[in-house]
Amino acid sequence: MVARPLIGISTYAESGVRWGVWQLDAALLPVGYPRLVQRAGGLAAMLPPDAPERAAATVARLDALVIAGGPDVEPVHYGAEPHPRTGPPARARDAWELALIRAALEREVPLLGICRGMQLLNVALGGTLVQHIDGHAQTPGVFGRHPVKPVPGTRYASIVPEETDVPTYHHQSVDRLGTGLIPSAHAEDGTVEAVELPAAHWTLGVQWHPEMGEDLRVVQALIAATATD
Repeated sequence: MVARPLIGISTYAESGVRWGVWQLDAALLPVGYPRLVQRAGGLAAMLPPDAPERAAATVARLDALVIAGGPDVEPVHYGAEPHPRTGPPARARDAWELALIRAALEREVPLLGICRGMQLLNVALGGTLVQHIDGHAQTPGVFGRHPVKPVPGTRYASIVPEETDVPTYHHQSVDRLGTGLIPSAHAEDGTVEAVELPAAHWTLGVQWHPEMGEDLRVVQALIAATATD
């Protein structure tokens, strides 16, 4: 039997989470993320926020890394003042996930950023964010859908060559691209919906939420990259 690759997924750390008779601080992750990895052929390992200096040792044990969606990236990380619509900072998570991303890039571990994860990938490489856009998160707590169109010749286009409707929920987006990143998909309004590093190792960010849909191709491609990276 072929061993399934181990895919680490970053998580939230929230205070006062309630389940059953309990109300405690918790490391948590919407179940769609591990299910997506499992359905695509991987083993899912949750990575709660930890000391950034432990990121390299953590990534060294993984076959691939997923940076999950979540709260807004604190604007200090890209040299900006907070917009009135920017949410409260998640400083421990920012520091941990930036360290994970940099460790994965240094070790050439296959990396997928989802929503916030794509934005944080851009910031880790020196890029900036638009702190508020309209039309990509219509109803609080409800995922919408819109089409994204791949950029021909990119890694993403080789995985998903056609225009597709994707589950989406975000109010921020990529502004200036980080060093080496190229756009690989756009929404109809021109918003960058996917970015990638056109290098030998596998690095991709998507602005939408594949864990809320049925299309496994992006995560299947991430898992396939573990066999060659």
